[in-house]
Amino acid sequence: HSLRCLTRLRLLQMAPSSSRSISATPLIGRRNGSPGDGSPFRSNQRGVPADRGGLSIDDLILPRTLPEASTTGTVDSEWLNDIDTGAVSLVVEEFMRRPMVRQMSAENGLTDKIFMKAFLSFRASCMNITSLEPALAVTLVNIIQDKHDVERLFPYFLSHARRIFPHLEAMDDLRIISDLTQPHNWYPEARTVQRKIFFHAGPTNSGKTYHALKRFKEAKSGVFCGPLKLLATEVYTRLSADGFRIDMVTGEERRFAIDNLHPSPHISCTVEMLSTNMRVEVAVIDEIQMLRDEQRGWAWTRALLGVAADEVHLCGEVAAIDIVKKLLEPIGETVEVITYERKTPLTIAERGLGSLSEVKPADCIVCFSKKSIFAITKRLEMMGIKPAVIYGDLPPGTKLAQAAKYNDPADPCNVLVATDAIGMGLNLNIRRIIFSSAIRQGQLLPTYAALQIAGRAGRYGTAHEGGVVTTLRPSDLGILKDILAKPVEPIEAVGIAPTYDQIETFSFHLPQASFVRLLDIFVSVCSVSDHFFICTVNQMKELAHLIDRIPLSLKIRYTLCISPINVGNNKFAESAFVKMARRFSTGQSLTADWLFDIVGWPPAPVTNLNDLVHLENVYEILETYLWLSLRFQDMLPDEEIVREASRQVDSLIREGVENMSSLLGGHDGKQGSIDKTAERKARAKEAEEEEEGEGEGGEKRPPMTLPGKRRGRGKSVLERMMERGVISESEASILRKEILEKEGQEV
Repeated sequence: HSLRCLTRLRLLQMAPSSSRSISATPLIGRRNGSPGDGSPFRSNQRGVPADRGGLSIDDLILPRTLPEASTTGTVDSEWLNDIDTGAVSLVVEEFMRRPMVRQMSAENGLTDKIFMKAFLSFRASCMNITSLEPALAVTLVNIIQDKHDVERLFPYFLSHARRIFPHLEAMDDLRIISDLTQPHNWYPEARTVQRKIFFHAGPTNSGKTYHALKRFKEAKSGVFCGPLKLLATEVYTRLSADGFRIDMVTGEERRFAIDNLHPSPHISCTVEMLSTNMRVEVAVIDEIQMLRDEQRGWAWTRALLGVAADEVHLCGEVAAIDIVKKLLEPIGETVEVITYERKTPLTIAERGLGSLSEVKPADCIVCFSKKSIFAITKRLEMMGIKPAVIYGDLPPGTKLAQAAKYNDPADPCNVLVATDAIGMGLNLNIRRIIFSSAIRQGQLLPTYAALQIAGRAGRYGTAHEGGVVTTLRPSDLGILKDILAKPVEPIEAVGIAPTYDQIETFSFHLPQASFVRLLDIFVSVCSVSDHFFICTVNQMKELAHLIDRIPLSLKIRYTLCISPINVGNNKFAESAFVKMARRFSTGQSLTADWLFDIVGWPPAPVTNLNDLVHLENVYEILETYLWLSLRFQDMLPDEEIVREASRQVDSLIREGVENMSSLLGGHDGKQGSIDKTAERKARAKEAEEEEEGEGEGGEKRPPMTLPGKRRGRGKSVLERMMERGVISESEASILRKEILEKEGQEV
């Protein structure tokens, strides 16, 4: 042992200057923890990085390509006769197999994968005899001719490894930069305030937000943080209408009670837009349970820990109480919980709807895909029922217009077809919520989401205070009952995300890494403490891939990649985003004329569904321009022109949705008696689609049966429909007769 220690000491003394700073750092790959409870990344002990379940830093960091060595400073030609490539190969292979070499490499941060990559590169450089450094050439000659120990190569190997893997010398710095275990310390302004925390806990329609806003209005200054632009706009509009002086801030828009030179003491904003440097008397953070969200949870965590307010009023589910207390415990803040009961009764129907002919005024059919929205809307139109339509891709103005039509008792549009976007942000006079399916994105609807949606039925202060919830398919009702009966599990972990400053500092140590790889490496190395997980960065990475080869500064690249545009499989939006990035890289302004050429201006009126979808994409591109214009005013100078253009597109989309019946090729949209024949055909089509096993969004529906019931085998579609109560036996008989007559057969 003493001899080995002496050998290692001598090797270190011989090492080139760049390799002498050696630390006994634990291997990067040694991590504890595992994913759990729906969180993408978790940690099971404080300060220990979680098991990301994906690529490690060893997989993510690629070796640098070293420049060709010049002949200056290389070994003299007389030495070349003493070096044989075959002998060099044997020496290097022996070096690689030595346990001492592996041990010293591990102590210097080289994992097995990094060691092998570095060894292959080192071996290749040693075989290039004409370019050998003199010291390395002399060492090889001594090993070959004088039988010196092959471990004498270690200092040169370590120096080479650190040249091709620069992160090896910066691992301590990288760990410090990516340490996310103390997010409380990121907000110095908030830590100067001894905050009072009030948690208004209760279900939907219990008045919790109402009471928090009441305190907000009484305060000398305040900020309201909403989950959606619609809700922030609603608070701004409602209070402004009452003569209350308030400003609004969202990602795409600023509205002032007076002007930007005279800001109001009260602000309504989306939660992402909260300024943690602003001191206020009262802050209201709505839907605090969104802490658990895998994509946006970081914004609520940031608001909770970072808002600089004397009083912080949180509104949300009871399931968030414990985690909020745990998050605030390290900074010595306590939570006063105020519980609320639902103001109106909510009951589950005894049976599923079974047929769209059972739809009544003040009903809302909730779908989980745009495809399902259009399909059900078309069938309602064929029956003479003209519904209001609300889904996520519609502009806010169109959503509000559709909501107003539905809420207006004098308007014949008294049925709503919507996605789960109605779960928060819109006040709707719904009597009955009808779930079109119990499955969302291929999985059973989570209990907390089902309760949030179901709770929209029976709004307090309207004619429909007694809320009812049911399903479209009778077979789904038992499943929905089971979902709603389950207790909502307490939230165990909340989202967190690195700041731009952390990413920027991280990049200084990895100058060769692309932005996409930088994000992956950060997630791989970072440490999170208990109760936190790293929010997913999939959408950011998707945008980063598109502009990876465009020369941009890190700040501009980062900002572009967090913009709200959703490219997905949308080639039109994808192309527009890439063109914006290219324009940025040239330093040319993104003018309104340039943008209008990109989107094809002026837009044409909507005549079919493709036109409607195209206009939705145009609107999203215009909104992305507005979002960027508030961050790069010099580069995007035509905010007002583009904002007016977005209003025009919103108006065209609104007209298109109003004429949904013509877009879908269905009924003329006039209210009247239900067409029984059309309804029977629609129900038959529904049964065929269900038989094919296709669920919401086109995914395959998993086989699901209620207790005590079995899926029929060898039975006709009509027999199964009768078993489920979709149609009666007499209606089935009529439908058989119509089908046979159409085929020209005798009954």
